[in-house]
Amino acid sequence: MLYRVIGIMSGSSLDGIDLAYVLLEEQGGKWTYTLQVAECYSYEDEWLSRLQTASSLNARDFMRLHADYGHYVGKVVNRFIQENGLEYKVGLLASHGHTVFHEPGVFTVQIGDGSAIAAETALPVVSDFRAMDVALGGQGAPIVPMGEKLLFSDHACLLNIGGIANISLRSADGNYVAFDVCPANRVLNLLANKEGKAYDDDGHMARTGTIHAELLNQLNALPFYAAPFPKSLDNSFGVDQLFPMIEAMKISSADALATYTEHIAQQVGNAVATSNASSMLITGGGALNGYLLDRIRHYSAAHGVEAVVPDKATVLYKEALIMALLGVLRWREEETVLSSVTGARQSSIGGALWMGHP
Repeated sequence: MLYRVIGIMSGSSLDGIDLAYVLLEEQGGKWTYTLQVAECYSYEDEWLSRLQTASSLNARDFMRLHADYGHYVGKVVNRFIQENGLEYKVGLLASHGHTVFHEPGVFTVQIGDGSAIAAETALPVVSDFRAMDVALGGQGAPIVPMGEKLLFSDHACLLNIGGIANISLRSADGNYVAFDVCPANRVLNLLANKEGKAYDDDGHMARTGTIHAELLNQLNALPFYAAPFPKSLDNSFGVDQLFPMIEAMKISSADALATYTEHIAQQVGNAVATSNASSMLITGGGALNGYLLDRIRHYSAAHGVEAVVPDKATVLYKEALIMALLGVLRWREEETVLSSVTGARQSSIGGALWMGHP
């Protein structure tokens, strides 16, 4: 069975909306994919500001933002379809939404009203992928391991470096565990912003800095890192806790970037230390940061794990690709979330389905 789907992802790094038009085929329980076309649409300043301040809104304004953002995403999808000649080719949209609140085991909120997206595009939409897992007592994150299990089974270890870095590990018995490792690009970008840059291109600034040992020790000593999995992070951990810790040291931006890059690399090294993997597939925007990759390779190699970076399209759009697959699984009423990953009392079929009306 062949499915033609657009996966839609907005990460916590706020670099924009990722869209991937994917052909997904299932034959005898085996899934294959072709990533036909993918693009990232950067946020205009107005939307960047609205998303950055979303968590401070009152209930009425928050729900207005939820609806407005859904209509905005729908318009971006229509633009993507028109610019790439995809009219009448798309059968389903799968939208992750933009995470504003995430309290594991309690509730999770990804804005971008699926009904608004369906109204704008006149296409079926799957949204709200995490809520069912949380209702079943799970973390609601990570949810990509199901897609990694079905599409990237060649790798026993997969690391995605977005606003938050998360990792999936397959054990010898074929079961998966996965968890958030630490805040990543979200904090690195905040530090680069202080120098008037959207991000530290290839880690150039970090390369010129000196690691601040006291700060590094403080970061590594935070209780989250010693906690057992399943575990996941809210964006506020990086923005409201780690970034102020770095600022309090009053060190140069280069030194702060060097230190935080080392922190990410060390935490990734800790995460792979107990795995039986020989290779680790690295994707997400952070995989384009050469200095960060160098430091991750240093720590992962110490545990016998080789860091592998795939083609650029997979690096940048793997999560949008997996959202497309999760949308199809929901459409087929098949499980989308692994309880071994999230700690929920059972695996579940996650996602709300909204039927578009032409």
